[in-house]
Amino acid sequence: MLFTLYVPALIIGALFGSFLNVVIYRLPLGISVIKPRSACRNCAHVIRWYENIPVLSYLLLRGRCADCGDRISARYPAVESAGVLIAAAVVWRWGYSIEAILAFAFLMALLAVMLIDWDHRIIPDEISLSFIVVGIVWSFFNPGLSFLSSILGAIVGGGSLWLVGALYKLARKQEGMGGGDIKLMGMIGAFLGVQLVLPVIVLASFFGSIYGIYLLRAKGGEAGTAVAFGSFLAPSAGICIFFGNQLLGWYFTRF
Repeated sequence: MLFTLYVPALIIGALFGSFLNVVIYRLPLGISVIKPRSACRNCAHVIRWYENIPVLSYLLLRGRCADCGDRISARYPAVESAGVLIAAAVVWRWGYSIEAILAFAFLMALLAVMLIDWDHRIIPDEISLSFIVVGIVWSFFNPGLSFLSSILGAIVGGGSLWLVGALYKLARKQEGMGGGDIKLMGMIGAFLGVQLVLPVIVLASFFGSIYGIYLLRAKGGEAGTAVAFGSFLAPSAGICIFFGNQLLGWYFTRF
């Protein structure tokens, strides 16, 4: 019975995960996400519908193109699987509701941002700016988020990173925070509210610092090596949409 409850969400998550793969690849290149149909990057073979069933087709094809045999990136089924997990988590938290639809859209947008920023060091305005509006709309359906908190979250979220970037540029005479990160934090603040802006930034800084240490020690990077901060802001926001208030409660009870 419990599994049956989640089946529609799992299917929707897989389908949107498949579409998200298209968005992640095409949007940074300025290519339409609607057409043309997906094709093999090696031989240009147009992918048939039965070769494009999320996760399953990858397994049946053993990770290779049906025509030329070129290897298909494991990222494709990974993103589709992530869509399934996100859909299941959203239904677990909000059930089948308007809140769930908006939360699912937000989390999928964060997943796209994380991977696009990792690959290209850019965060498309098409995602961040449009989802600031969606986040404000979300405040009308989420009893735990007021309209004012959403507006202030967008302002404080984006403004705080802008200030950090401005101070860094003043001190180091070079850019320290990209405009994409600033707009992304505005989007996150609009969705999570002003009270969760700081936990998101703290978590992202923590994860980013760990990766920075890894670069220094394992990759031989330098102290000024650029890190795709949006790739850490996005998953941190995903954590906070589910557990942000608990993290705040834990912090205030101890400090």
